[in-house]
Amino acid sequence: MTKEHLYLDDYTVGEVMASPARTVTEADIVNFAAFTGDWHPLHTDVEYAAGTPFKGRIAHGMLTLSIGMALPFRLGPYSSYLPKSFIAFYGMEEVRFTAPTKIGDTIHCEVEVIDITDKGNDKGILTVRNLIKNQRGETVVSFVMKLFCGKRVG
Repeated sequence: MTKEHLYLDDYTVGEVMASPARTVTEADIVNFAAFTGDWHPLHTDVEYAAGTPFKGRIAHGMLTLSIGMALPFRLGPYSSYLPKSFIAFYGMEEVRFTAPTKIGDTIHCEVEVIDITDKGNDKGILTVRNLIKNQRGETVVSFVMKLFCGKRVG
């Protein structure tokens, strides 16, 4: 998606974009644990995590989802998948955590428009599939997001 998206009408099913990347740090994990209260040893205890199938600490799935889904916003107001006519977050479906994110992994988000649903004369739903991938191209989180957006009137 390189064109300017002001309204729902500006999108085409099949459009794709990739966000900038960001490295997940130990500070991210510690801050997320403090913020949420999720101090599970898989995320915060080196010795415990070493004995798990992951062989070390991993980021919370919700942390990876939170960071990854926001990365497309770093492209700016007209380059991300949110149009200027964005009204509200409508929902999220099919969330899957398919691989661990470890400290030092660099993730980005790939977004594809998969549906555009008319909801009347002046609004509709933009549906996008998101794949959060690490530096090896492995999908670590996938989900479908629905966004309530305005249409051109008239």
